[in-house]
Amino acid sequence: MKPATPKREISQGWHPDPGASMSLHADAYTKPAWFDADQGQIVRRSWQWVCHVEKLREPGAFVTEDIGGMPIVAVRDKQGELRAFYNVCQHRAHHLVEGEGTVANLVCPYHAWSYDLSGQLTTARHTNNLTDFATEDICLDQVQIEEFGGFVYVNLDSEAAPLSQQSGGLGAEIAHWAPDVEQLTFAHRLSYTINSNWKNVVDNFLECYHCHVAHQDFVSLVDMDTYKVTTHDIYSSHMAEAGKTENSAYDVSGATVTDHAVWWLWPSTCMMRYPGRGNMIVLKIIPAGPDLTYETYDFFLESAEPNEAELESIRYLDEVLQVEDINLVESVQRGMQTPAFQQGRIVNDPSGSGLSEHAVHHFHGLVLDAYASINTGVTP
Repeated sequence: MKPATPKREISQGWHPDPGASMSLHADAYTKPAWFDADQGQIVRRSWQWVCHVEKLREPGAFVTEDIGGMPIVAVRDKQGELRAFYNVCQHRAHHLVEGEGTVANLVCPYHAWSYDLSGQLTTARHTNNLTDFATEDICLDQVQIEEFGGFVYVNLDSEAAPLSQQSGGLGAEIAHWAPDVEQLTFAHRLSYTINSNWKNVVDNFLECYHCHVAHQDFVSLVDMDTYKVTTHDIYSSHMAEAGKTENSAYDVSGATVTDHAVWWLWPSTCMMRYPGRGNMIVLKIIPAGPDLTYETYDFFLESAEPNEAELESIRYLDEVLQVEDINLVESVQRGMQTPAFQQGRIVNDPSGSGLSEHAVHHFHGLVLDAYASINTGVTP
């Protein structure tokens, strides 16, 4: 068995200049210890997408989520404030609520301890005879939560800066390219299980160097000559005009949105506005194991019922584009698990075209920055 790859070696070959850089070492995609680092140093310390603002508009509305293996509940309290907590009762650690819905209070289904929507314990059955026990001393553990760009995000790191501050110009970009995002409504979800590390899934999303080879229909949907990728502190923008001729992906003849506007937000949220009616598609990439990733694609449209063109676009994404991409990243994962591959060269176009991997390089730099905070080397 090969010796462990400590953190000082995992970054070997990466260079600040994408034109002179190698990719991440394959161990970062295959070794269980680096997956543990991903969960602890990245997922649980970054802003994670939860839902569209429509789900939490009304007092009492709640949504549950799992963030890096941690159960979370987001709720709108009776004063209209958005709050998030660990979804864990302070009595015996049972989950308080499941799924999503509307509640007056958060009541544990195990022993009926009840918390108001600010997280304060209000009722605990048969505790009158306990010594040094007062309901006002017990609260749910709070988690950072923020509305941003029409969506709701949480961060388990209590010291993390606000997303609006970390993300620089992302909010303004979304407002410019998708001014209707808050008025859109949920219409459809696609879900996938992928036998690949989550970072391979992100890598694939961040470059269109492979598109002419692997996505023949997609390159007819957008004008690849206009495709530009720009990296920022914790996000990247991927912009192109719609194709000028008839495409083989889906019908856009009645489109009111004529640009392909895509954003990736560190570490695993991808937002896409495709040609068509007003829309936003949110891809959530969920790390599940060293070689296992879950994905959800949520479609937010002008109406809860997709029209014929939107049904066609959903079918194209589900039955064509996703099939192509999943096959790619699963093959890459298998290749990374062989002794034949350790790193590959980053292909860089200084003009920032879609035929470049500089956004992949940017992502790898953020991963390495996160790994740098690990106190000791890790063992596979």
